[in-house]
Amino acid sequence: MGDGKVLDIKTADGVRGGEPDYLDLLSRSAGPAEWIALSRVFLPRFVEVRGCVLWDRSYEPGNFRLWYDELKGDTASIEAKLNEFRLWLYVDFDDDPASRSNALDLARAWRLSLGDAFPGRAFDVRATETADGPVVRFTSLPGTGG
Repeated sequence: MGDGKVLDIKTADGVRGGEPDYLDLLSRSAGPAEWIALSRVFLPRFVEVRGCVLWDRSYEPGNFRLWYDELKGDTASIEAKLNEFRLWLYVDFDDDPASRSNALDLARAWRLSLGDAFPGRAFDVRATETADGPVVRFTSLPGTGG
């Protein structure tokens, strides 16, 4: 981020005078554009199309039509197919509890964002470990809207 250098929280200077923390790391390594991009990872936007709630980044009209036809309009199957954030494509995760915790935190944030965007609907939001690495995915729960 920023100048391309990788910083460790332990080596960042503590702005508030104590031990450095996550805000110190971000303030040294990220500019305004990175802060906005990071906020969209944890507080994504969603669209509703033909009864499906989709992560806005995964929605493309032509692709949606293809999956809608292929899956015969099955909302749960369409959402399961399109609403996957493969974290391992963007972040190198170690196989340790702290790394798995990061994926769980992201799933919690998505659950809250979905609840705010669709208050009358319930969602199954999970962080799962795959052979490649962590994936956060979500689907609407049957009978809760749509």
